[in-house]
Amino acid sequence: MGKSGTLKMAYLDSAAAAQRDRMATLARMEFAPSMVTNPQLIAAVDLGSNSFRLIVGRVEETDAGSQIYPVDALREAVRLAAGLSKEKMLDRASQVRGWDALKRFGERLRDFHPDHVRAVATNTLRVAKNSREFLVEAEKALGFPIEVIAGREEARLIYAGAAHSVPASAGKRFVVDIGGGSTEFIIGAHYTPIRMESLYIGCVSHSRQFFPAGNVDEYTMRQAELAATREIQIISADYRKTGWDQAIGSSGTARALAELVEANGFNDPGITHGISRGGLERLKRALIKAENVNRLKLVALKPDRIPVLAGGLSIMIAVFDELGIDYVDTTDGALRLGVLYDLLGRSQHEDMRTVTVEGFMRRYGVDRAQAARIGELAVSFYDQFEEPDEERREENRMFLGWAASLHEIGLSISHSAYHKHSAYIASNADMPGFSRTDQARLAALVLGHVGKLGKLSQTRDVEWPLLFCLRLAGLLSRRRADVGLPQIKVIQEGNGYEVLLPNTWVQNNPLTDYNLVQEAAEWGKVGIPYRVVYSED
Repeated sequence: MGKSGTLKMAYLDSAAAAQRDRMATLARMEFAPSMVTNPQLIAAVDLGSNSFRLIVGRVEETDAGSQIYPVDALREAVRLAAGLSKEKMLDRASQVRGWDALKRFGERLRDFHPDHVRAVATNTLRVAKNSREFLVEAEKALGFPIEVIAGREEARLIYAGAAHSVPASAGKRFVVDIGGGSTEFIIGAHYTPIRMESLYIGCVSHSRQFFPAGNVDEYTMRQAELAATREIQIISADYRKTGWDQAIGSSGTARALAELVEANGFNDPGITHGISRGGLERLKRALIKAENVNRLKLVALKPDRIPVLAGGLSIMIAVFDELGIDYVDTTDGALRLGVLYDLLGRSQHEDMRTVTVEGFMRRYGVDRAQAARIGELAVSFYDQFEEPDEERREENRMFLGWAASLHEIGLSISHSAYHKHSAYIASNADMPGFSRTDQARLAALVLGHVGKLGKLSQTRDVEWPLLFCLRLAGLLSRRRADVGLPQIKVIQEGNGYEVLLPNTWVQNNPLTDYNLVQEAAEWGKVGIPYRVVYSED
């Protein structure tokens, strides 16, 4: 296969991967959702390592702000993490369970507008090597794109959900969320997280490791507790130093443990709700006495919780012991509710991604004037392209602006190959509000804004039209000053591009003319036509 054929395959691969982007996927869905009949309904889907959950909320506007009231919820115990092999590959059975659950969720969401639904995936799909294979079919089943979010982003959303579901508190809150494959630890005040961590210990993975057949004895339980404690010790000193006034356990595992200790009278005297240290100990004694989780006879023990009970309990005991906790209140408001509030913020132009970009610009000392100059020029070029989907256009315009704002953050490390440093930061840093797909998309733009294009010809996340606009804007802004530019017309034809410039202006700017010729040659090396056309004034 020749170079042009190789590029064509890379381009098609890039286009396929781009479908996983939020707006591109929606534009290409096999069955496009119609406008939601009630614009006040929004929905969140949580693809957890143990359970898949859907929540539908009604948005009500008040003088004090917006409030979300849950009106419908679905939950299916998919146990995705149980199908993860030692080689980090999801088996077929677990994938099918997930796809089937999402088909049912998709029916519930069929009439929702794309802007009113957000689906996120957590730890198991972060680590599975074949997660892309699963996600392609999963998005078809659900009818909406799915974002794989980083651990700290998951923690941020969990805290948002928990903070919005418990009474207001003047002090700091500690929130722990034991999921199927990871556990999130957050300290925050009001609605703002202060510390966030995600550790690779979860009720599914821990149960598989220490209680594979459901057998429980004193020694095995102690080993499970110690293993969890070793992980928590990494963060415990800093968390104890920060301190908190209220401890909250959020979502499935914490709520299930609370129901068991409450219903069976295991809690310490005077405690009727939540989880006490004594309650956990009495539940552990009952489990060890039963010798196997399947023989445990307790009030409020749900069948789908039995396989993960021992692992979740050992982790919660380790949390209490290592962090010096005596009591934890519980709430069902966690990741999915946090996703709803984050989605609401985006619809009200309070996009956390914009806040994150602003923080990065301050942290890395970005030249704001140059960033704005390139961003505005790049968007003006992009607006000349045909784009029938206005929602996708708006999303792409935002990404061009963010890429322009962050393209020089690597200068804080070194001027040499700074674009590579910028891309590394954009790809690997904790960026609240950005999914991993978002970050890969942003990093590809930042990496390719200057230099050779060959490094991108096999990249799955690059979007050539956006990259064309960003590179041309950077080339024309090389003087880093507000110089008068003529009217510049750009045309996209197939997979190629044309730049139309007034002849007189070009003659007066020989360096720019030279750079444009070199730019056209660089695009030609990767098989993409690029012509510079000189027009009469």
